[in-house]
Amino acid sequence: MSEQTGPLPVVAVVGRPNVGKSTLVNRVLGRRAAVVQDTPGVTRDRIAYEALWNGKRFTVVDTGGWDPRASGLGASITRQAQYAMDTADVIVFVVDSQVGATDTDLAAARILRRSDRPVIPVANKVDDERSEANASELWSLGLGEPQPVSALHGRGSGDLLDLILDALPEAPREQEDEEGGPRRVALVGRPNVGKSSLLNRVARDERSVVDSVAGTTVDPVDSIVTLGGEEWRFVDTAGLRRKVNTASGMEYYASLRTEAAIQAAEVAVVLLAADEVVSEQDQRVITQVVEAGRALVIAFNKWDTLDEDRRLQLEREIERDLARVRWASRVNVSAKTGRGVDKLAQHLREALASWETRVPTAELNAYVRTLVQETPPPARGGRAPKVKYVTQADVRPPRFVVFSTGFLEAGYRRFLERKIRERWGFHGTPIEISVKVREGRGSERPKG
Repeated sequence: MSEQTGPLPVVAVVGRPNVGKSTLVNRVLGRRAAVVQDTPGVTRDRIAYEALWNGKRFTVVDTGGWDPRASGLGASITRQAQYAMDTADVIVFVVDSQVGATDTDLAAARILRRSDRPVIPVANKVDDERSEANASELWSLGLGEPQPVSALHGRGSGDLLDLILDALPEAPREQEDEEGGPRRVALVGRPNVGKSSLLNRVARDERSVVDSVAGTTVDPVDSIVTLGGEEWRFVDTAGLRRKVNTASGMEYYASLRTEAAIQAAEVAVVLLAADEVVSEQDQRVITQVVEAGRALVIAFNKWDTLDEDRRLQLEREIERDLARVRWASRVNVSAKTGRGVDKLAQHLREALASWETRVPTAELNAYVRTLVQETPPPARGGRAPKVKYVTQADVRPPRFVVFSTGFLEAGYRRFLERKIRERWGFHGTPIEISVKVREGRGSERPKG
């Protein structure tokens, strides 16, 4: 099997709300990646996933339910689906065979017939042979032979995938230079702090559905945006709720994918509401980023709404509640007016540069040796451990290993971290310090 390189061809899955698009996407992917719930309108943004069938990779784009007559939030979803169709190489049009072709389906089909790219009509919910008669009625759409499929049970999905592969072009419609690729940014925070609004401000278009209801975004949506003269890949994630194991249904899967977005990113922008106190949920999001070892930028949204008293109060809250991440890069923004957003790129670059910094071993040892002479580690059991050697084992994030004759207590490790930061900065990245105890010749065991 030859390895595919470069951008992948794109398959857009479209249709009116609740016809089973996300279930079909999950069937194509062979895993539960898209949020599925028996409620119309659960998928509100276009979401891209990578799929593999018969050795060929392609991108599947799941879209919000498409209704050409929609208004309000429904109209936003319609624009998302329209965008997916405009940029796809193949369009899979899903119709509920049990309901038949509705006026909305027929209106959508009229638009799709004018498309210059292949359209595959899918009759979903054909669970057995008796249901196939319903599928044949969908010839009325004027898009050719409808493909009978049961996305829920998998019936006919292999034949559909074969048809998709046959329809895919040799090269995708939009060739992009992927060498190196844009740096990956996870945009995270608790619900309704303005993540989608900030993404739209950065992207200068309506990439994410924005609604005043908390938790509108239920899936991560990748957006390539230009900020500070450089391209970045932003993932706008579902608002993190309370602990994942207390969430339910749609919220549970959305929370899992937010965690996955942090893992897939290189740097995370944690958005906090400057007009509200730093909450336990905010703290939990920051902890997730730190534990994942990602570079960190904390952005305070709605900064333009603060009076002098609130600004002073916020500084006190930051000093008290965010003391453990004093090293994090901080920027004040307003997603609504755009204030401070142009500064975000510089903060991202600085955090990533720190995340990838490697200190020369000789320089590191000379510095730590002087440090330990001035402030030796505290004695344990009557004996003071001696620091023999320090090395930087890794970057992304920076990880340091201290070789010592005895265990170094957490307080002393924090002291070493603080001093290393004072000397080399590491602004915007967590750093890890572990200890390896060498008790005698040839003996070595990890600690801490």
